[in-house]
Amino acid sequence: MKAVILAGGLGTRLRPITYKTPKPLVPLVGKPLVMHIIDSLPPRVDTVVLAVSYMKDVLEEYFRVNDCGRKVILVNETSPLGTGGAIKNVEGHLDDTFIVINGDVLTSIDINSMVKYHREKGGIGTISLWQVEDPTAFGVVGLDHDHRITAFQEKPSKAEAVSNMINAGVYVFEPDLLDNIGKGAVSLEKEVFPKVLDQGLFGYAYEGYWVDCGTRENYLKAQKTLMDLGETRNQPAKLSGKVELLEPLHLTGTRLDSCTVGPYVFAEPNVTIGAGAKVSNSTLMRGVVIGPGAVVRNSMIGPGFLVERDQGAIDVILANR
Repeated sequence: MKAVILAGGLGTRLRPITYKTPKPLVPLVGKPLVMHIIDSLPPRVDTVVLAVSYMKDVLEEYFRVNDCGRKVILVNETSPLGTGGAIKNVEGHLDDTFIVINGDVLTSIDINSMVKYHREKGGIGTISLWQVEDPTAFGVVGLDHDHRITAFQEKPSKAEAVSNMINAGVYVFEPDLLDNIGKGAVSLEKEVFPKVLDQGLFGYAYEGYWVDCGTRENYLKAQKTLMDLGETRNQPAKLSGKVELLEPLHLTGTRLDSCTVGPYVFAEPNVTIGAGAKVSNSTLMRGVVIGPGAVVRNSMIGPGFLVERDQGAIDVILANR
């Protein structure tokens, strides 16, 4: 079985980190975001097709060096194609029922269960659904008693929303769906789905966790989710003075000097945190130096970046260009 990962975006909401690192390779609790997606796929998925454009050469080098246990095919977009156009662009690699996953999504969904559900329903496609309190910022679906999708709404008002079930960015499709996607830039949600309702689009609702990691706030939410699930390890390399550590933490080879760290701090190797500094709910990538007295909160600090003495880094993304 094949899975398509839609990873063609520029990662603009994670700049400046994504000036040098394509968004699929931005590290999340120790491994690239795209590997969280690939590792979540069931063993039956032997081929992963990555729909990419930005920094394709960097992605190619990553998969050349790192074996993920499956065949990985990168297909380039020479111009933005939208969600539907990106799937159409990889059509030559698809010959049976296939999975599609948005490249920003961190999710607990059981894909084996979703594929089974899809086959039981017998439609052209199945869309993962997530329940939210406020659907106004999302694509909302209406369902009948059999969980067949009857309507789509894009960012409706609360009063107009047909439900509080939103498109969660994981799909199972039959190859016939490809016949309904035109050439060029095509929106799956706006242009394709409304055309195939009569061919059977079903909703698959699930529980657990779902995070769209495309923004700093949601990236840190995803980090918190994984750390709460046990993705932590506390192995600082050197402690000097009075150091306060607030769990959960992940520190690997971190040098700490009379500072307060945590909760929800993930530090890659060779990070230094100076005297009097306070760091919480943040990611510190490899080689980061937090100077004495600096306060870092709700932030992503890119590789090798220096947060200088008494300089704040609060609610920001910082990286060397």
